[in-house]
Amino acid sequence: MASALTPGWSPANRRALQHLLDSLGQHSPGYDPARKPYAVFDWDNTCIMNDTEEALLLYQAENLQFKLTPAEFAEVLRQGVPEGVFHADYTNLDGQPVSMHDLAADIDEAYAWLYAHCDTLGGTQPLAAIRQTAPFQNFRAKFYFLYGALCDSYPMEVGYKWIIYFYKNFTPAEFQALVANCVAHNLAEPLVQAPIHSSAELPGRAGRVAPVHFYGMRVDSDMVALMGALRAHGFDVHVSTASMDDVVRAFASQPDYGYGVPPENVLGLKLDIQDGKYTNVYRADWHFNWGPGKTTGIEKHFIATKGYGPALVCGDSDGDAWMMKDFADTRLGVIINRLHTGQIGANSQQAVATLGQPQARFVLQGRDEHTGRFNGQEATLKYGQAEARLLA
Repeated sequence: MASALTPGWSPANRRALQHLLDSLGQHSPGYDPARKPYAVFDWDNTCIMNDTEEALLLYQAENLQFKLTPAEFAEVLRQGVPEGVFHADYTNLDGQPVSMHDLAADIDEAYAWLYAHCDTLGGTQPLAAIRQTAPFQNFRAKFYFLYGALCDSYPMEVGYKWIIYFYKNFTPAEFQALVANCVAHNLAEPLVQAPIHSSAELPGRAGRVAPVHFYGMRVDSDMVALMGALRAHGFDVHVSTASMDDVVRAFASQPDYGYGVPPENVLGLKLDIQDGKYTNVYRADWHFNWGPGKTTGIEKHFIATKGYGPALVCGDSDGDAWMMKDFADTRLGVIINRLHTGQIGANSQQAVATLGQPQARFVLQGRDEHTGRFNGQEATLKYGQAEARLLA
């Protein structure tokens, strides 16, 4: 059967994926429609270029799209976060260490001023004018700096849960509209890595900071085609994400983008809902869907109902490395090559050791980060570099 896979895949990866489709799909002798094979995809930096939830964090900050009073914001800002000094990599522009205590105080001050003045939050001044002010510059830069500091200073559960608490007081419908606007905005943005500078005139307690953000997102047409080929061959397609489930649903399940993932097939983080609005309470009965937690999620929500594991797992980071390797039913783990170390690095080394072999358990797929597209090889061209590399 002719391949439905696109040329962005490396030749060896196209062969491996086509073999999976042919040997397990609905045209294979042993196919059972009551026991459909299934694939599990990570979402951010796997199915798309860049990260939907990180883009949403900055989009909220740049457009002041919050439904929190200053007191509520201050509470959420500190929720589950130690007060100490961050990892040594997180210094201000003068090389001084930054603490949560000082950074939070600066963000509190900026948000209170913005809340009193900006018309998106309850004031009277238009956002365009507010964006020129020192409090806005401080809020945007220091809020984004804090997210990176949390993720790199503490276990991932701290930062990944913290980011979703800022959805408090949105209804699901309001939130879906916010995410949709963020996605449309970022798909139109150029792919650029650039610093976000806080105010030089108002350094505050923490000092000046300039976190770097990778602007823009891209639909990955090669992943869209793979999902379509899987469905055409009788596979079910699921997404397992460490973002909140409703963030990814607004992208993966939106017909215009082509992924076609049913909303109920997206498994991610969850907030409690009260009176029709999100709270800043993580659902007590829900696992943390990252790393080993993604294996837990597949066990509880897929294997418990289907009785067997995924045939294909696709991911890009340590958040996905365990679900790629933990199931005997998994024939193939596709690693979107971001030149990471850690457990995903170990999986990547195994992929290199078996490169091109028909029974390879893991394969690497390269990307050109300047375009956000697969590049037809296993090596990845990192943003700002001139030569593609195979391993970190």
